[in-house]
Amino acid sequence: MLTNALRNTARSNILGRFVSSGYHVVVRRHKFCVYRSLRWLETRSSPASDVPFRKQLKDEAKRRKSENNLTDVSSAGRNYHAALDRWELTVGLEIHAQLNTERKLFSEASTLAINQPNTRVSPFDFALPGSQPAFQKGVLLPAIRAALALSCHIQRQSQFDRKHYFYADQPAGYQITQYYHPFATEGAVVLYDYDGIAPEDGDMVQIGIQQVQLEQDTAKTVLQPPSEAMLDFNRVSHPLIEIITLPQIHQPKTAAACVEKIQALLQAVNAVTTGMEFGGLRADVNVSIRRKDTESPSSDDTEDHVPVTLGQRTEIKNLSSIKAVEDAIIAERNRQISVLENGGTIEGETRGWTLGASDTVKLRGKEGEVDYRYMPDPDLRPLFIGDDLVTTLTQSLPELPDQIIAELVGEHGLTIKDAKTLVELDDGERLDYFDLVCEELAVFSHEATESSEAAAERRRKPNVTVANWVLHEMGGLLSARGTIFSPDRVPARDLAYIVMMLESDKITGRTAKQLFARKFDGDEQNIEAIVEGENLQLIPLSDEQYAAMARELLDNSPSMVAQIKKGQTGKLGFFVGQMMRKGEGKVVAQKAEATLRHLLGI
Repeated sequence: MLTNALRNTARSNILGRFVSSGYHVVVRRHKFCVYRSLRWLETRSSPASDVPFRKQLKDEAKRRKSENNLTDVSSAGRNYHAALDRWELTVGLEIHAQLNTERKLFSEASTLAINQPNTRVSPFDFALPGSQPAFQKGVLLPAIRAALALSCHIQRQSQFDRKHYFYADQPAGYQITQYYHPFATEGAVVLYDYDGIAPEDGDMVQIGIQQVQLEQDTAKTVLQPPSEAMLDFNRVSHPLIEIITLPQIHQPKTAAACVEKIQALLQAVNAVTTGMEFGGLRADVNVSIRRKDTESPSSDDTEDHVPVTLGQRTEIKNLSSIKAVEDAIIAERNRQISVLENGGTIEGETRGWTLGASDTVKLRGKEGEVDYRYMPDPDLRPLFIGDDLVTTLTQSLPELPDQIIAELVGEHGLTIKDAKTLVELDDGERLDYFDLVCEELAVFSHEATESSEAAAERRRKPNVTVANWVLHEMGGLLSARGTIFSPDRVPARDLAYIVMMLESDKITGRTAKQLFARKFDGDEQNIEAIVEGENLQLIPLSDEQYAAMARELLDNSPSMVAQIKKGQTGKLGFFVGQMMRKGEGKVVAQKAEATLRHLLGI
C-alpha cells in the first residue's frame, strides 16, 4: 500500500498532467474518482448515455448498411472494378500482442485481469517521481517463443528506447519500446490456401517479418458516450510484443488471414494471454496504393525493406477483429483510389475505422521519427539473450499448427478443413480430446502397439469417424444445449467405445447418437451396461429381410419409384429413412440403400 505522503505525491503528479492537457479529473472520498466503489481516473462533462457504446456502434453500422442497400450501384460497380484494375494495393501489418506473463514488463505488479480498476499498479506504472523501471526476466520466455514461432533470428543484444508523446493513457509522457534495436528480426509467415488467403495469391504466399520488439502497454480507456472517458491503469506496462511485417501483402483477405495465422502461432506456443476476441491482440494496418502501369519495385529500390516506388501510406489504428482488418483495408483502399482518380493527393496520416463503417476517418497527421524523439532509455541497460536460452526454447517448442494439420491429414486421413477446425477450436482442447479418443480406440482394437502400414491404414477410417463425432456431433449438442466444450462431458473412453461398436456394426448410427447424447447429458452408466441392459446391440437382418422390407415400401409408392428410375436418385433417401424407422434400430443405412438400388436396377 502507498503511504499517505506517496498518495499525495501521486495525485499532484498525475492530476497536474491531466489538468494541463484539458482533462477534468474528479476526486472523491480521497481517491481518484470513486465510481461505483471502484478507483477510477475519470474525465467527464455530461452524464453518460444509458445505451452501451458498442451497441451504439452496431446500431449505426446496421443503419449505414441499410442505406447502402437502398442505393442503385450497378453503373458505379462497373466503374469501381475498372478502377481497381488500375491500382495495386500494398499492406504492412503492425500487430500488438499481450504476452502471457505473471508480472508486468518493468515492475512486479501482477498482470492478472480483474474487474477492479487501478488496483494492480506500481509507482512506476503511475510514473511517480523517483520510480524507475525494473525489467522482469520472465517476460523473455514467451517473447522468444513467439519470435521462434515466426521463424525470426534472435538478436543476442537489444536495447530499449523511449518513444515520446503525451496522451492520457501514457502518464510518463513516453512509451518504452525497442524501435532501433529489437530482440528479434528477419522472420516469415507462410500462408496457405486453407488459411483463407485471396484466390489471387494462389496456393501459398510468404510474408516477411521485419522485426519483433518488446514494449509496454498503455492504460485502458473506457469510453462512456457522449463525452465521458475513464482510465484503468492496471494495463500500463503489461508486456507486449509488436510484430512488424514487410509491406508484401496485396489483398485485404490475405492481410486478414495473416493476422489470424500469426494469432494462431502465438497461441500454439503459449506466448499470449488471449486472442483478438478478448482484446489480447490488436492490429494496425499501413495501406498504400500505386498505379500498376508504373515501374515495379525492385530489390535495388529499397531502404529498410520498403520499396521507394510505393504510394504514400496511411495507418489505421487499433483494429480488434479479423473481419475488421479486411473491412478497414477495403475501405481505405477505396478512399485512396477515389482521391487519386479525382486528381487529389494522399496525405500521410493516422486514420480510424469503426465497426460496420464504409469509410475511414482522419484522426491526426502522421507523426514521423523526429516527432517521437526516440532515444535510448537511460534507466535500462542493454538486453543480452544467451545462446543456451534460445537453444532450450527452440528444442522445447511445441508443434506448430501447420505441422499438426499435415499430421492429421497424412496420418489420420482427415480433410484439410476438418484438420484446421480441430486445431483452431477451444484453444486446442478439442484437438487434445480427439487424440485421447483415438488412443482409446486403438486400445479397444488391440492395435496400440502395432506399427505396420496395414495397422496404420486400419486406424485411418475409425479416426476419420472420431473426427466427425468430435467436431460435428459434439458441436451439434453444444449448440443445442447452449454450452461450451469440456472433455469431461463425454469421456474419451466412452466415445471411443461408441465408435468401435459403430465401426464393427454392433450398433446402428441412430443408436450411437442416442448413446452419445445420453452421456453428454450426464448419464453415468457405462456404455457397455446401457447397450446390454436395453438390448441396443444390433442383430443384423438377413438379405431376405432387407429385400422384403424394401419391396413393401417400393410397392406402396409407385409414383416415387418412377421418379427415381427417371434419374431423381436423391429421393432414394426417403426410402432409406423409412426402412430405418421400420427396422427400429436394426437397419444399417448403407445396406438399406444398396438393397434399394439393387431392386430398382440403378
